[in-house]
This record gives sequence, C-alpha cells and structure tokens, in this order.
Amino acid sequence: MDFIKTYLKIIAIVIITIVFASLALIASLIDRSGKVYHFLGKVWAKLLLWIAGVKVEVIGLENISPDENYVYVANHCSGFDIPVVMASIPGQMRIVFKKELTKIPLFGWQLRIGPYILIDRENPAKAMESLEIAKKKMEKGASVLLFAEGTRSQDGNIQPFKRGAFTLATRSGKKIVPLTIKGTFEILPKKKFRIRPGTVKLFIDPPIEHDGSIDKKSELELMEKVRNIIVKNYYS
Repeated sequence: MDFIKTYLKIIAIVIITIVFASLALIASLIDRSGKVYHFLGKVWAKLLLWIAGVKVEVIGLENISPDENYVYVANHCSGFDIPVVMASIPGQMRIVFKKELTKIPLFGWQLRIGPYILIDRENPAKAMESLEIAKKKMEKGASVLLFAEGTRSQDGNIQPFKRGAFTLATRSGKKIVPLTIKGTFEILPKKKFRIRPGTVKLFIDPPIEHDGSIDKKSELELMEKVRNIIVKNYYS
C-alpha cells in the first residue's frame, strides 16, 4: 500500500514539476530580475509538500528580517530539503545547486538559464567563479542558500561541512543564518523509493556576524561554529 501511495505521489510531483519548470523557463526569459522565477519556485515547493503530506514547523522565524539578505547555510538529508526551505523562508533567495542537476531534461534547462547558481564541485576554479556570482546576486539584495555538506547525507547524519558557504559569507560581508532541517530524511531518504507523510522542523538561528576576515583560519572557525549549532538542533 505504501508503494502505491508513493508511486501516485511521484506521478503527481513529476507532473507539477514539469508544469512549473516550463513556467520557470519562460519566466527566466522575460524577467531577468529572477523575482517571478523565485515566486514560481515557492508555489512549486508548497505544492510538493502538500502532495507529499509534509507539514513544516518553523522555529525562529523572528530571528530574520525581511529587510536584510543573508547567507543561509543548511544541512542536507533529503530531496525535500529544498522545498522545505523555499516554502518557509521569506524574501528573494538564490540557491547554489550542483551542476549535475542541469542534466535533467527541462528541469535542468530552466536551472541553467534561471537566476540560481550552478557550482562545479570537481573544479575549484569554477567553484570560486560561482561564489563570485553569488556575491554579485547578494549585492543586488538577494539572499543565498547553500547546503554546507555539498551533497545529501546517505544515512541521515550530519556530514563534514565544506568551506564554500563561509568563503561567500566572509567575502560578501553578509551575516550567516544557520538553518537546521530535521525530519526530511524520514520522509524521503537518499536512493529510497518511498515518500512518507510527516512533520519537518526548520530551525532558523539568529544571524551570525563576523569581521569579514577572508583567511582560511577565520573561515574554518566560522564553519565550526555554524556546524555546532546545526548539530545541536538536529540531535536535540
């Protein structure tokens, strides 16, 4: 019975994704600001959560201001992490995504020409170029979301963080907001054909200010501080 429910949910999600990917493709061509694109993304995210039977409990929304933009740093356990964040965080946001997603027909095409930011994890020089693009988008008022582990967790546990998000934070001068996503692994683990309804908790911690030092030591200290916050929330 669970298999049939999952199958029907996946069919509905695929249909919704095709429709919204098509709309996003058009939006990317006629609205270069990215605002319409991101609006469509938020609607898509909310529909996906509704189809899957996922409710989101947001803890700490009062910690962020709609008048500021931030570097959001989150853990990554499931394909539902992006919809959870997109549906819950107010304001314009640009997501840093891995280049492999651009290989998906239609969905990947709209990602490639849309306002979100492609990153090549295998090419350090290209990765730095992506962070510069992210910095420019922040200068125009958008927040940026990065998943600090670089990829989804295989077992639901928090993995080691990568420096990219913290390099962006120090070079942009923007505050970092730790986001802890708890519960998505139980809904859709990596490489599992099963979608279970449930409640996800999204912890939004107070923004972390820093002195803008761009040396490796400062970035690693910032990375450790953010990871400790996320680990504490996740395992509490």
